Amino acid sequence: MKKNTCLIVGTVLLIFVWTNTCFAADKIGFVNLREVFQNSTAGKKAGEDLKKLADKKQEGIKTMENEVKKMKDELEKQSSVMTASARSDKEAAYQRKLRDYQILVDDANKELQKHDQEYAAKIVPEIAKVIRSIGEKEKYTVILDNTQVLYYDKANDISKRVIEDYNKVQNTKK
Repeated sequence: MKKNTCLIVGTVLLIFVWTNTCFAADKIGFVNLREVFQNSTAGKKAGEDLKKLADKKQEGIKTMENEVKKMKDELEKQSSVMTASARSDKEAAYQRKLRDYQILVDDANKELQKHDQEYAAKIVPEIAKVIRSIGEKEKYTVILDNTQVLYYDKANDISKRVIEDYNKVQNTKK
């Protein structure tokens, strides 16, 4: 009798524990890393720095673009009255200038991309630490980037919280 009672109590406890673990919901959070990057203080500063650099590069590009257009217009206007050798010299000079312009544009784009990657390499690990901290404090099972998910409940989006916490961390560093 005592053996049966222990067996029944053990079975009931096992069923109780098993059903609790079956119905325990995992806590899943979502974060929009692009939003965090663009709306955090450090992300905004990085964006402003990139914009300043892009504007500076754009000035040089615009100047050279005007020179290339001017050379092309002169070549088109004067080509009928030029000698063949003068026309070929002007065309060669125009082609060199056009190639220099294309190289300038390409170099400017590469430099902007490099600076963008440097900012991201600095900021993203810091954001990841904040996300990890939130996940540990609030007992999240997993936190995913919402761009990788087709559907999620907006109530589980922690992007604004990440921005707030990240800005606090940045302010304490200063």
